[in-house]
Amino acid sequence: MISSFGWSVLVLLFGYLSLFFWGSAIAARAAGKPVWLFGRARGRDRWAAMGFRAAFVLASVAPLLWLVMPVLREMDPFWSRGSTAALGLIGVFVAGVGAMLAFAAQMSMGSSWRVGVTEGATGNLVSDGLYRFSRNPTFVGQFMLLAGISLAVPAIPTILAPLIFFWSASIQVRSEEAILSQALGRDYEQYAATVPRWVSMRRGIRP
Repeated sequence: MISSFGWSVLVLLFGYLSLFFWGSAIAARAAGKPVWLFGRARGRDRWAAMGFRAAFVLASVAPLLWLVMPVLREMDPFWSRGSTAALGLIGVFVAGVGAMLAFAAQMSMGSSWRVGVTEGATGNLVSDGLYRFSRNPTFVGQFMLLAGISLAVPAIPTILAPLIFFWSASIQVRSEEAILSQALGRDYEQYAATVPRWVSMRRGIRP
């Protein structure tokens, strides 16, 4: 059974995904070219792209499958144990903050927003707002969203989702850093030297 906290985080997830695709469409229109680059991924970046998809499918579809298929949930010790009210509440909070952070970071990229990474398809460097504290605030927010779901709807798939997501993000950001360094040169290198890859409240670019 999915608790009220569990349903809340699932609604948050589907709402966020709707905003994510809407924001990507706006960015593509502003840039005048496609921003969805997963189809061009090669090598380990292709695995990362598959991992991102798998993480969100596990977090969104698996709980519904577990709900309607008793054989699956009976084999899952985390599902049968369930989530306490405290963990459920924490999960809703973490997922909500993560969803807002991820979407705000995405929209602040404007026409520089990209889904995936490939040479020759970089946008302008964005280093203000949330990007003063993290080079990848969208990934940070998305990870928080998935982690919150795993707390509010504990199950093997939802616990695997943030782990797979972080593995995929770790692969992609390294490719992004190499491509951005080559495309943007010293500006990006100074930015990367000042702002952490993930998050820190003590560092940031000064005006």
